[in-house]
Amino acid sequence: MSIVKRIQHKLDTLRDRYIPVKEFNPSTCPWIDRPHADIDVFLKNFKPRFDVSYDLREKLQSWQKNGYAILEQVIPEDEIDKFMGDVDKLIEESDKHQLIVRIDLPEFQPNQQRNISEFPREALRGKYVKFNDFHNSSVTGKKLMSNPAIVTFLEAVFNQQVVVMQSLTFLYGSQQPTHQDFPWVTANDPSHLAAAWIALEDIKIDSGPLYYYLGSHKMPKFDFGSGILYKPWSTKTPLDYAAYLDKTCEELKYPKEILLIKKGDVLMWHGALAHGGSPIQNPEQTRKSFVCHYSTYKALPFHRATRGAEPVIQNYNGMFIYNNPALPEAEDTFR
Repeated sequence: MSIVKRIQHKLDTLRDRYIPVKEFNPSTCPWIDRPHADIDVFLKNFKPRFDVSYDLREKLQSWQKNGYAILEQVIPEDEIDKFMGDVDKLIEESDKHQLIVRIDLPEFQPNQQRNISEFPREALRGKYVKFNDFHNSSVTGKKLMSNPAIVTFLEAVFNQQVVVMQSLTFLYGSQQPTHQDFPWVTANDPSHLAAAWIALEDIKIDSGPLYYYLGSHKMPKFDFGSGILYKPWSTKTPLDYAAYLDKTCEELKYPKEILLIKKGDVLMWHGALAHGGSPIQNPEQTRKSFVCHYSTYKALPFHRATRGAEPVIQNYNGMFIYNNPALPEAEDTFR
């Protein structure tokens, strides 16, 4: 990183600490989140990159009102099976690969996030496991996250160049408390965030399915004591945050919905939608899913791990996917 960029990074850090962000900047929010945004007017001028099987107007209306949209049966089953084949091979040959994995179990404290080769294989097939950014290694993962149906929807939401921020692969339900994504997965502009939850199998009610609060992307932001973004100097905890979200969603009467979708369906959700993982009722029931976060090139013109550095970009269906600068030898090793 150049001296100028290092100075700018230091200034940005000082600004974040002493002038904390309290709300999304309305002047830089995606067009669809701005007051009086008119979807019909937008669609008159928007030219989709691909023909899609769904009604784009209907999905944008759901996004604007509820904070999410479901794209039914847009991911081919054979691509999902190929991706799961990559995941199985990754676990079976875990000693041969480079990938950051997190397992939230007490026996792996204090370092619950480490290279995959440092975890026992049986633990990798269990619960509380997150495979981080496996799309960098898996070409099929890149194809899944850049499916034309997803690209078309996100290009409509942002009306800008879309970039991939990160991905998480799950075999079981996360059982994660209620949260919003933007305090943790942040770009230069925290409002430029969207996610896709790709169902890799039919989701069962006893698997700890995802839940979300309809319309909660419009709720008042939580102040961590460091503004709306979680920082090392925050005075409020993630559990304080979860309690606030559950309480406020109930007070504001946002309906709580359980996600039971089929293999090949995709849930697209707003970066400020309150959601979480239900308790797993059947410990043997998997909930295989591929979760991808996206931003815009304007908000994230670099890989999030190397702020300010020029990224190596791969273009999939018009979507930018950054190579992982921390593990260059692992890029596209699963073809």
